[in-house]
Amino acid sequence: MEALTHAYTGDGKGKTTAALGLALRAAGAGFSVLYTQFLKDGTSSELKLLQKIEGIECFPACRSFGFIKFMSPEELAQAKAYYGTYLEDIMEKIRSGSYQMLIMDEFMAAYNYDMIPKDKALAFLREQAGRVEIVLSARIASASLRPSNTRMWRKSRSSSLS
Repeated sequence: MEALTHAYTGDGKGKTTAALGLALRAAGAGFSVLYTQFLKDGTSSELKLLQKIEGIECFPACRSFGFIKFMSPEELAQAKAYYGTYLEDIMEKIRSGSYQMLIMDEFMAAYNYDMIPKDKALAFLREQAGRVEIVLSARIASASLRPSNTRMWRKSRSSSLS
């Protein structure tokens, strides 16, 4: 079966939870999962448990820059450099062939706010489409992230569980 690209979007809760559910199922089936987080500081509560699960490698971005709208030009430049390097590291890990699933939590937010090089990110997604199950999350998806092969795109909207 061909690997899909999933996009969990929308206001409210449940996007990361849905992605984690896929990670647990994949690890339980013997697949190797790389779990990454953009725009978070590496202290999310789910990491404590995920790090204990065989088959799931947690690779969060651990440096915090705060909210983008409050960053100075210097901080913004530092954040873009950091997340650009972080994306390169993720791409290298996936290209090693060691993983069957890649979860990039808040990836679409990093993309939408120009925190990562869009051309490299898009090329990577297209390169890996159909090879690795890819899970993206954020409140708002960008139409340019949609793979050219629409059969490989599953979009889910989270509902508010307030």
